[in-house]
Amino acid sequence: QVQLVESGGGLVQAGGSLRLSCVVSGIFFRTNTMGWYRRAPGKQRELVAQISSGGSSNYVDSVKGRFTVSRDNGKNSVYLQMNSLKPEDTAVYYCNTVPPWRRDASNELWGQGTQVTVSS
Repeated sequence: QVQLVESGGGLVQAGGSLRLSCVVSGIFFRTNTMGWYRRAPGKQRELVAQISSGGSSNYVDSVKGRFTVSRDNGKNSVYLQMNSLKPEDTAVYYCNTVPPWRRDASNELWGQGTQVTVSS
């Protein structure tokens, strides 16, 4: 059974930092590209950072230079270090494979996510 468990969110002032963690089980973690997605209020979920099995990373323009994604294959974990946070980073953050893991042909599998709230 595939499980994605995110943690580390919270309330922080603008300019602050948070580190998100995600533990993954039920998949062969080390061979998958992993990503951090977020869903802001009233918006679609978007992929903000991803890291390949080989460790190459990519970021959406809005977080470049502020967010860093990393992974620990020995712990089946992926992390997102978020610095210089802005109010527009407020969202529920999710980890998943890239593309998202499919529960079946019609449905993706997501964890509960972790809320990040940045106050101005």
